[in-house]
Amino acid sequence: MLDQVKTPPRDPAMVDVLSGRRRGLSALLPFAGPAMVVSVAYIDPGNFATNIQAGARYGYALLWVVLLANLVAMLFQSLSAKLGIVTGRNLAELCRDRLPKPLVYVMWVVSELAAMATDLAEFLGGAIGLSLLFHMPLLVGMGITAVVTYALLLLEGKGYRRLELTIGALVGVVGLSYLVELFIAPVGWKALGQQIFVPNLPDSAAIAIAVGLIGATVMPHALFLHSGLTERRVQARNDAERTRIIRLSNLEVILALTLAGLINLAMVVMAAGAFHGSHPDVAKIETAYQTLIPLLGGAAATIFLVSLIASGFSSSVVGTMAGQMIMQGFVDFRIPIWLRRAITMLPSFAVVLAGVDATRALVLSQVALSIALPFPMIALVWFTSRGDVMGAFRNGRLVVVLSALAALVVLGLNVLLLLDAFGLVTL
Repeated sequence: MLDQVKTPPRDPAMVDVLSGRRRGLSALLPFAGPAMVVSVAYIDPGNFATNIQAGARYGYALLWVVLLANLVAMLFQSLSAKLGIVTGRNLAELCRDRLPKPLVYVMWVVSELAAMATDLAEFLGGAIGLSLLFHMPLLVGMGITAVVTYALLLLEGKGYRRLELTIGALVGVVGLSYLVELFIAPVGWKALGQQIFVPNLPDSAAIAIAVGLIGATVMPHALFLHSGLTERRVQARNDAERTRIIRLSNLEVILALTLAGLINLAMVVMAAGAFHGSHPDVAKIETAYQTLIPLLGGAAATIFLVSLIASGFSSSVVGTMAGQMIMQGFVDFRIPIWLRRAITMLPSFAVVLAGVDATRALVLSQVALSIALPFPMIALVWFTSRGDVMGAFRNGRLVVVLSALAALVVLGLNVLLLLDAFGLVTL
């Protein structure tokens, strides 16, 4: 389990890569895994609701926003991975080591709340999918989701590879589901090609959706988790080995988040083809499922739910892993994984028992994530730009400028999202 995992011994395949005896794409395989795991954060159930709303209301007009958001995600996940590779410490641990204690405790509490908010969206997403697919009460779906995700978490005790392969398989299910959906839903490929690279906000309401697409893209828990997964992957013995590992990590980030980005694009395209024009007000997951049946048939609706369940299961597992890492990193305290799983589930059951609309709860969870995001984002840019932390691997001037601009844009959009959520501005 996560709180028992130690840095594994140097794998012979990794040694062959680092010594130069193994090259090409096959050199990536021994190091692959961390980016695939964190890519789940970009296709979690929270993305489903936002992407459906974007496609249903505006067709292909906001595809460029999804593309831009994915590029920002690639930049920050590569920085997080590099931090773990170079320092041998994760982001939470570095915060504990180098920041004032009062700030560390504030960051820990905020990050823990963000982890719970993340799990709320992911846990409810899987439960909603089970409830709709098998016509069961939502609480029963939540119970099944709890059992399945805990069973998946136990796989880590048998070695990180098993869990990574399982999560990769679930990501594959989501990707394959949306590939099939593209063959079922009508797609205007010419219009898609014309709009995906052209910035366009059709009206003022589109700004709110764009804020949701970009503002909730970089997930706080993904920034913490990626550095932790790479720190224990393999210990580099010199700068030459670190350089090779960072290059391979960057390649995996590009491949994994390109796949996640394509899935998000496919979600918007499917929603545009199915709902835009005839049902532009579709915004809820339940409504999308019920509307798909008469429009595209039961098969398309079932595939949609299968992808949602796979997304909910995998992202809930990753969220729990991140929560463990956050606690261990900030306060050097460990709790059993079953207790962590139980604690993070409580808000989900409380929301449902209180009668709160499940999809509305997903949206509110994104607001909570917006509050937490500035802490890890700013800390990541700051640490990776410092020579006393990164040595020769500190960010170059171009990366500093790009990461600072991206951080300002994302944080600015999150501020707008929060102000809109509390009724202080109207987007």
